[in-house]
Amino acid sequence: MANAKAKGQGGQNTAAVVEALVRPVLEGMGLRLWDVRFEKEGPDWFLRVLIDRDTPLDTDTCEAASRAIDPVIDAADPIEQSYYMEVGSPGLGRRLTRDEHFAALTGQTVAARLIRPDAQGRRELRGTLLGKEGPTVRLAPEDGGEPVAFALSAASFVKLCDDEDLF
Repeated sequence: MANAKAKGQGGQNTAAVVEALVRPVLEGMGLRLWDVRFEKEGPDWFLRVLIDRDTPLDTDTCEAASRAIDPVIDAADPIEQSYYMEVGSPGLGRRLTRDEHFAALTGQTVAARLIRPDAQGRRELRGTLLGKEGPTVRLAPEDGGEPVAFALSAASFVKLCDDEDLF
């Protein structure tokens, strides 16, 4: 964990600035940037850089990525308040938040929780991801029914269902 002071914005804008800084460094290491989150938990701020690759990640890779991006972030100084930086994997059951997530995981099983029930009264959806076009996510339900479409903004989350075999 690195603690740093910087000049910056908050939340989403900070994450976008950090993403632009660290993406080329991580890609140069053969890693994919999954997400950047700048979140407040209690009195503390956390900068979370989530990385991925085709082979399993280990702690040595996360540490190497942290050491590579820390000086880049420090030099740019985009964050005003103190924070803790964490570099890690998005993990099992990772949330899909970006267009590239939906594109990469089309054909995989996902779960979604709608903020309000849909016309059929469902809030929990699960099925094969058919894709995302603009703001609309499409799933083929597990029960074999008609494909379901919903606005991503109408969902609390959409996540990959890759952890069922563990439980």
